[in-house]
Amino acid sequence: MFRSAIRDAADNSAVQRVLSEAPFAQGVIRRFVAGENLEAAIDVARSLSTQGLRISLEYLADPIVERDGAARVTNNYAEMLRRLAVEGLAGSVEAALPLSAVGQVFDRHTAYDNAGLICEAAREAGTRVTLEMHTHQYVDGTLDILRRLRPDFPDIGVVVQAYLKRTEGDIAELAGPGYRVRLTKGTYDEPESVAYQSRAEIDKSYVRCMNLLMSGEGYPVFGTHDLRLITIAKERAAWHGRTRDSFEFEMLHGVNAALQRRLVAAGYPVRVYVPYGEQWHRYLGRRLADRPTAMLAFAKGLRRHYPRETLHPVPKMHEEQ
Repeated sequence: MFRSAIRDAADNSAVQRVLSEAPFAQGVIRRFVAGENLEAAIDVARSLSTQGLRISLEYLADPIVERDGAARVTNNYAEMLRRLAVEGLAGSVEAALPLSAVGQVFDRHTAYDNAGLICEAAREAGTRVTLEMHTHQYVDGTLDILRRLRPDFPDIGVVVQAYLKRTEGDIAELAGPGYRVRLTKGTYDEPESVAYQSRAEIDKSYVRCMNLLMSGEGYPVFGTHDLRLITIAKERAAWHGRTRDSFEFEMLHGVNAALQRRLVAAGYPVRVYVPYGEQWHRYLGRRLADRPTAMLAFAKGLRRHYPRETLHPVPKMHEEQ
């Protein structure tokens, strides 16, 4: 499918070289990714915070399959959190942590230990951590680590994905007092046995999950740019007697900044997900797959600057039916 082909292309070494070197590609990259290093991420976070926006900062890393790599990512997060404190940004910036980057792929206990170290660094900095969610195979492990960390770090948050058929059942636990849950539609390619496939099914699941979170006693965060879902969230908040500061919207860096500003001006808390790091290629592939206009602009620039044979063997892209 079209989206899968774009994501596969992002893993292609020739495409990665073009993305890194071509001047025309830099605007596309910087639209969605803060940069390759912490300094660039701090600059973006500072700029967004001056606009009244909150920030969720993630150090991008491919799934780690050995202990030394997980330790390096853990140290990178600890340094990020120290810098946020020094720069006076900890009050508006939290850490978004994918457990796959700190050991979950090869050992759940290592992931738990490293996540605990990062949560402790966040507490010392004056902020908190949200556990990102990977594919369906990692949901049970992520929720288990969440349960184990919450007694020591009660402000820890977690992401759930509406396209997974199990998510409504998971929210039955996660809507309780003190829980902070970010609801997204979902971004990975999942089989029909575990995930809804059509946009209509996913949207219906999102609304059902939204209702469960709004009626609960936790703090919901709605990760979406969909105006229909944002409108429904406002209506459901009013129905359940929630004030505007009792939930958040979260959006991606580089996507509909005007909408983000309008929501802030209307009194709704808005958090912006900001990724950074050297391993930005796969993330960028997912964003381009979700934004056809940006993909077309990138493809035109690619054709102008590089002959086709230099990019072989990039998968052929077809429009998704």
